[in-house]
Amino acid sequence: MSTQPQMSAFLENQLGLDYPMSLGTHDSYAEAQRAVDFLADKDFPVQDVMIVGTDLKQVERVRGRLTTGKVVVGGLLSGIWIGVFVGLIFAMFEGSDGLLPRMLSTMAMGAVFGAVWAWLGYRSTGGRRDFTSISQVVASRYEVLCEHKHVQRGRELMAELDPMRAAQEQLRRNQEQARAQYEREQRGGPSSAQ
Repeated sequence: MSTQPQMSAFLENQLGLDYPMSLGTHDSYAEAQRAVDFLADKDFPVQDVMIVGTDLKQVERVRGRLTTGKVVVGGLLSGIWIGVFVGLIFAMFEGSDGLLPRMLSTMAMGAVFGAVWAWLGYRSTGGRRDFTSISQVVASRYEVLCEHKHVQRGRELMAELDPMRAAQEQLRRNQEQARAQYEREQRGGPSSAQ
């Protein structure tokens, strides 16, 4: 029996808002976080707020060239840590007699295993990825949403935090409403002005 539908329903319940409305959009997560923190400081019900990142993209920063030596050293160091962990587990169950020789032997075995395993993994790529990098998924913009029942107070607080941004957000919302009304009129639908 799969629990995925149950987990999906749980997440939807936890992440969902009733009729979410925008309090503002931000260019960075730090700006959106600052806005929510400001709301929290003003006793706004932040449990009814969410930050949504949109226009996701993956950014990968190349850090340097990858060589066989770097791979082996990385595997060696990783193996040493695994050896320390295994040695400590053995010490917990076998007592502290001969702790130092046991730790040294598990570290040595871990180092050899880690170096060989890393080297084999690197060789299996056939040189198709001879660089190291770090990557992260980031959003192009972050929108702060809240439930409809708090939107007026939230927008007032956002205007207090940054009046210029609040004016820009109001202009953006007005433009979106005007565009939506124009599209309805072009399709022959009823307009909200009638």
